[in-house]
Amino acid sequence: MALEVTQILLNAQSPDGSVRKLAEENLKKFQEQFLPSFLLSLAHELANNDKPAESRKLAGLILKNSLDAKEAHRKSELVQAWVSLDPGLKSQIKASLLQTLSSLVADARHTSAQVIAKVAGIELPRGEWPDLVGTLLANMGGPQVEQPSHLKQATLETLGYVCEEVSADVLAQDQVNSILTAVVQGMNTLESNNDVRLAATEALYNALDFAQSNFENDMERDYIMRVVCEATLSPDVRVRQAAFECLVCIASTYYEKLVPYMQDIFTIASKAVREDEEPVALQAIEFWSSMCDEEIEIQEEYGSEFTGDSEVPYFQFIKQALPALVPLLLETLTKQEEDQDQDEGAWNLSMAGGTCLGLVARTVGDDIVPLVMPYVQENISKQDWRCREAATYAFGSILEGPSLEQLTPLVNIALNFMLNAMKDENNHVKDTTAWTLSRIFEFLHGPNVDNPIITPANLPVILGVLLGSIKDVPNVVEKVCGAIYFLAQGYEESGGSSSPLSPFFQGIVHALLLTADREDAGDSRLRASAYETLNEVVRCSTEDTATIVMQLVPVIMQKLGQTLEMQIVSSDDREKQSELQALLCGVLQVIIQKLGASESTKYVILQYADQMMGLFLRVFACRSATVHEEAMLAIGALAYATGVEFGKYMNEFYRYLEMGLQNFEEYQVCAITVGVVGDICRALDDKVLPFCDGIMTQLLKDLSSNQLHRSVKPPIFSCFGDIALAIGEHFEKYLMYAMPMLQGAAELSVHTANQDDEMTEYNNQLRNGIFEAYSGIFQGFKNTKPELMIPFAGHILQFIENVYRDKDRDDTVSKAAVGVMGDLADTLGTNSSVLFQNSAFHKDFLEECASSDDQQLKETAEWARATIDHILSG
Repeated sequence: MALEVTQILLNAQSPDGSVRKLAEENLKKFQEQFLPSFLLSLAHELANNDKPAESRKLAGLILKNSLDAKEAHRKSELVQAWVSLDPGLKSQIKASLLQTLSSLVADARHTSAQVIAKVAGIELPRGEWPDLVGTLLANMGGPQVEQPSHLKQATLETLGYVCEEVSADVLAQDQVNSILTAVVQGMNTLESNNDVRLAATEALYNALDFAQSNFENDMERDYIMRVVCEATLSPDVRVRQAAFECLVCIASTYYEKLVPYMQDIFTIASKAVREDEEPVALQAIEFWSSMCDEEIEIQEEYGSEFTGDSEVPYFQFIKQALPALVPLLLETLTKQEEDQDQDEGAWNLSMAGGTCLGLVARTVGDDIVPLVMPYVQENISKQDWRCREAATYAFGSILEGPSLEQLTPLVNIALNFMLNAMKDENNHVKDTTAWTLSRIFEFLHGPNVDNPIITPANLPVILGVLLGSIKDVPNVVEKVCGAIYFLAQGYEESGGSSSPLSPFFQGIVHALLLTADREDAGDSRLRASAYETLNEVVRCSTEDTATIVMQLVPVIMQKLGQTLEMQIVSSDDREKQSELQALLCGVLQVIIQKLGASESTKYVILQYADQMMGLFLRVFACRSATVHEEAMLAIGALAYATGVEFGKYMNEFYRYLEMGLQNFEEYQVCAITVGVVGDICRALDDKVLPFCDGIMTQLLKDLSSNQLHRSVKPPIFSCFGDIALAIGEHFEKYLMYAMPMLQGAAELSVHTANQDDEMTEYNNQLRNGIFEAYSGIFQGFKNTKPELMIPFAGHILQFIENVYRDKDRDDTVSKAAVGVMGDLADTLGTNSSVLFQNSAFHKDFLEECASSDDQQLKETAEWARATIDHILSG
């Protein structure tokens, strides 16, 4: 039965903290102890027009949050709780929700629409609430029945939310047709109420995924496209914006159907960019950006394999629109806002236009250059800063896409000009100039560039300008750091013991450390940018600057030590400490990796290892998730560098390792910790054995948990392989737990094949993790107890065959699969000969991999084939 909850809901919004806290506690207790009455009471509150708007809105919000949550495990619990409720009670709640759609209070209607969609998301896939769509459509009225506008608006909003909640295969086609008919009628110019038109247009956006068969039908598609295009001309700015959002979605979902409409869309979109209000103009530009994304993806996926009868439609819409589209985008570039360079979240017409111009350059390549360069030359020296900044932005935007042959002569001419522009009187111009320099160094500098832009003659000048500008305002300096980052990265593969950057190395490092210590380093991500750039400069350094990198170790350690002494009074202080610790642990990680990679410098890491580990453990004691992550990564690097010596830290470090493995909520931390377990196994070999019971117990718990994000599971399987390889025959006691987990995951991976791209990528990661586990286990048992793996060999070979028959496997998985096939033969010897004799697929699989272009895959396949042939001939 429903109870009176109005006062408690109002108290939960009281300005008085103690009143609010008590009300929140009472609501929580009510929910936990009497869930059915709790949900019914909320639904009645929401539906009751005599109740205050505030209590109704909160009732709906709590009701919605009782059905859904961001965390998968919590969502699953809430869904189960709803499913378990008495059907009669659920019917009462649903009736109240549907009744609320006719309320005159907009907030109540809106909240009810959201809750109905959450219930639909649970029930429709289960075949429940079959009359929902029919009931909603009846609210729209008909020729003889005119329904109130507010009911139609709320119903359309509900239909849109329902389409957002459920997948396209849940609704029958006749239901989809009815929804689309209602939605398109609501968008029609005959509909006089703008709130109804807006709700209909927003509903269409969510329903587009359901309209596959409707877009196949010429008449239906023409009608939908006509109504959307008409809506872009609505007198209501909200409707126009929503209509362009539909066009953006149509561009990416139904690219192959757009040919007949492109001329009209171009006209409408151009007019909107030039004349409409900013929210609409931004969406009109987004249409072209979306079109570029589609055409870039087609080019990346299919390369230059297009022929007239190609199965993949590629209409080169952007190339065709180029002569009119580029001038349109260039016009937007001078519509900057005065303080956009200070605002990290800024997004306006000029930024959208420049971003789109960059995508156009990636789509059409060289063809954009002659259309943009006259604009650059005409505006780059003008008195008006807007023109100078726009010209610089245009130039920077086209540096990715066109060929080096086209760009190199232009950049050679422009470089000195850009370096001089770093002294411009206007901050916007300097900001964009520094960004453009970073783009030049990213795309036109490096070992693959035949005609280098950067030479021994101009490098000192470039660095003089960059280091001279590093004292500028934070937003400019943040971009300068980016330019130094890519400048260093371009010399990464310079080889040998020296780099052209070496003579300037000390000055760069000194300047970056000063930048990170600036009072205003918290602005514009400046501190983070300075340390990230320092990391890249160190990572790309050569032998002749190793001494300077060594000298950095105590400097960074001292800075990390100082963060532990910071006065923490507020949450802001805690956040600042946490950010600093994360950045400094990141620097130490890079230094450890750099110095630890060479025998001539590794001694420095060994010398400072105790102090570093002491600091990392103290950082852990601060208990912040981001720090935890960065400190964990640094410890992984330290374990790798110190090898067996790392064992002395394990007793103290183990509890943090366990905490990381238990951190389900921040699953990235858990995944990183799993990676560190692998580093420790490689460092300690069988010395890790005393800690393996605890580690394996936690890893098995992680795999069994429905709370842990699925992305952590493949690395856990890989970690089984690392542990088995480290402890060899001692892995026997874990076999009875690990193998069923691996077999279950292998079967799951076969059943989830042929799904969407995201699932395919995950499936490949899962299989790779499983194969890495099998490989480590085989190799771990090879010299002592190979017979332990005989019972599992048939299942493993069957799994490899299933993977072989899946066309979606990638080269990494193929390499791992044939590697395990070789390990199986190598470990079991003649005990596996019958399996291979009875398996025809392995020859075809090895043949396919041996003729691959991937050298590693080829070599792995040839080794596996030789191993198998050897046991078959024996």
